[in-house]
Amino acid sequence: MTAAEPTILATSGGHRVGTRTRVLFDALVHHAVDLSGVHGRRPRILYVGTATGDAELVTARVAEAARVAGFDLTPLYLFPMPNVDDIEGTVLDHDVVWVMGGSVANLLAVWRVHGLDGVMRRAWRAGVVLAGVSAGSICWFDGGATDSFGPQLQPVTDGLGLLPYGNGVHYDSDAGRRPLIHRLVADGVFPAAHCTDDGVGLVYRNTELVEAVAELPGKSAYMVRREGGRAVEERVEPRLLPAPRF
Repeated sequence: MTAAEPTILATSGGHRVGTRTRVLFDALVHHAVDLSGVHGRRPRILYVGTATGDAELVTARVAEAARVAGFDLTPLYLFPMPNVDDIEGTVLDHDVVWVMGGSVANLLAVWRVHGLDGVMRRAWRAGVVLAGVSAGSICWFDGGATDSFGPQLQPVTDGLGLLPYGNGVHYDSDAGRRPLIHRLVADGVFPAAHCTDDGVGLVYRNTELVEAVAELPGKSAYMVRREGGRAVEERVEPRLLPAPRF
């Protein structure tokens, strides 16, 4: 089962602290599964933790979250080597790819070494839902604002470019991201930028933004465009997703 059109869910959320587990999948991850159209069997999620260096502790917590949610989860490791013989076949065999946050600069470099950038593009065209949080959001765009290079936020401009915009994540929780995104748009580095508060996601069909969704109330998405040599920001009200049941 695949999505009817190339689909991306780019988020600043998807996880929350559990009561009996350290991490649970929140509504945004469940929405990625809904977008895939899977039914009649357990959803197959490919977890990609490249941005954390494939940290085993993080993978274990995400695997537990998948178990609680009723999803079958497979981790794709690239450190110290790929953990599967056929990377492309593995990606295409899943309903959703969920990419963890961390260093988007390192993620992009390692993906390119292993040809995963091209694999993700082909999976997107084939209807596998591509999704993720933070670095796992920025990677699908032309780029965005990142702390990959140090505490001072800097631009990253060599994203996969499946979505021809800049991307601003953690827009309400990291004060430096909004001004940097505004500067990048005003300077013409990105033609426009699509941004999310924590707990908000953006749904794309092909390259068109079709909906903003949220797992937390009172949060927002934003469109930033260039107008007269300056950045102009427009607030986009997201649809509040139902909370998952466990």
